[in-house]
Amino acid sequence: MNTTTLSAHVAATALLLALAGGTHAAEEKPRNGGTLTWGVETEPNTLNPQLNGQSKAELILRVAYESLLARTPDGAYIPWLATGYTLSEDGKTYTFTLRQDVSFSDGKKLDANAVAENFRHVSDPAYCAGSSLCALARHISRIDTPDAHTVTITLKEVYSPFLSFAAGLKLLSPAAWGSSQLKAGGPELAGTGPFILTRYEKGQQIVFVKNPAYHWASANAAHQGPAYLDSVTYRFLPESSVRTGALLSGQVDVIEGIAGNDAGEFKDNPDFTYQHALNTGTPYSLFLNVKYGPTQELKVRQALLQGLNIGPLLTSIYRGERTRVWGITSPVDPLYDNSLDGKYGNNPALANQLLDEAGWNTRDADGFRSKQGQRLSIEIIQAQATVRDQRDVLLQAIQAQARQQLGIALTIRYVDSGTYTELRNSGKFGSIANSNTDTDGIDIENHYLPINGGGAINYSRTDAPEIIPLLNGAAKTLDNQERKRFYSQLQQFAILQQAFAVPLYEPEDQIAAAAYVHGVGFRPFKQMPENAYDVWLSDH
Repeated sequence: MNTTTLSAHVAATALLLALAGGTHAAEEKPRNGGTLTWGVETEPNTLNPQLNGQSKAELILRVAYESLLARTPDGAYIPWLATGYTLSEDGKTYTFTLRQDVSFSDGKKLDANAVAENFRHVSDPAYCAGSSLCALARHISRIDTPDAHTVTITLKEVYSPFLSFAAGLKLLSPAAWGSSQLKAGGPELAGTGPFILTRYEKGQQIVFVKNPAYHWASANAAHQGPAYLDSVTYRFLPESSVRTGALLSGQVDVIEGIAGNDAGEFKDNPDFTYQHALNTGTPYSLFLNVKYGPTQELKVRQALLQGLNIGPLLTSIYRGERTRVWGITSPVDPLYDNSLDGKYGNNPALANQLLDEAGWNTRDADGFRSKQGQRLSIEIIQAQATVRDQRDVLLQAIQAQARQQLGIALTIRYVDSGTYTELRNSGKFGSIANSNTDTDGIDIENHYLPINGGGAINYSRTDAPEIIPLLNGAAKTLDNQERKRFYSQLQQFAILQQAFAVPLYEPEDQIAAAAYVHGVGFRPFKQMPENAYDVWLSDH
């Protein structure tokens, strides 16, 4: 696809983007100036946008760091820091043509060498270790810069998810690679974005100020030129009730991450606007470890898949504000296959039969199943960094249901990032609960490739040989329908047959804002909250 083709997608989304500011935007013209305070749920674990794996942190870091291409609602690619791209006939060489008027906020030019250095570093195990970058960058064979505004990346073989990765990589200034802040992130890691990171108060807030030189917004932005706001402050408010209270009392102007119980405070309230959208990527799921403890047994995993009744729990906890899912990717993903919808679960009779057949057919004094004197106990690991959206309440409800209906003892362990990494590396856990928002099959590969073969978050630790040809088949074709067919087969095997995971719900983002805040909304494709570039304030 070239620049001309990319530009054609811009017109198709112009109306949608013009309406991004809501009905008030049609009544008033955007105004410059003002400070926005946004209450957010998650504090970034690193301010380096390439190394931060928290989807929620994208809202914050995206104001300062940008990528080569943007996406339309249907997933097509349109210009941003690159004016376009081409793909060689053999499907292995991507050529990006760069804008010639872009600078990082430290004054360094965005040129071919600067972009090439970013891709060279994400290919370096010393830099990418602990992130999903290594698995994606390992497909690169060579990086060339034919001229100051052209970068070519040649792959070892055809790899269809690569464009998603390359187009979305947040680019850092050449000066970043020599900075002591490289891993932790900070003001020394300059980006090209409409705002510049100026202050970070750990546990409290992070402050960005307008980049007055900015004039290279993506082709689907609602305006061009500098941001309207003078500054934006993100306050870390991890408790949903606290965020809601802060907005209702005027302490903040916008919040994200709204509990189902609180949505009614803002819906149909003329003093606020309320929006929500499903994320892309892998649903929040219980990934079951096939290499450790009772979940090594297929019938134990199948019993959890078949015996749990997730729908009523979601309705009770989220008041109908969350979406039950059944497969390996989001219902809004073009690769989604709904063939598993409603095909399992809420069958305690089958689940208990499976557990009996597996030999867990006696009960201890507390009513839990046991075998040879050992209780059927499975430890669920939940990283503290991703305890959000009342997930702790959901896990407790699942824990109670597993005990009452199946006689399984689920223990829930919340761990810090260091312990989380150690447990993942050791493999000594029963289950890990998590989700992610990567698209284009990257999310599926991250979860189901073998750990030593690129499965960056393969929490089930499966290395089933049946999976490899399905993932390879999907990766080696550029035909999305063919890719979907491979992933559908993988889904049947991984979920219905092998119960490597128990999908729970599809994460979504919610935004509530005071009525004087205009231009807040969601990114067109991933549907996570968009940054504050198009946001402006009316009188209040």
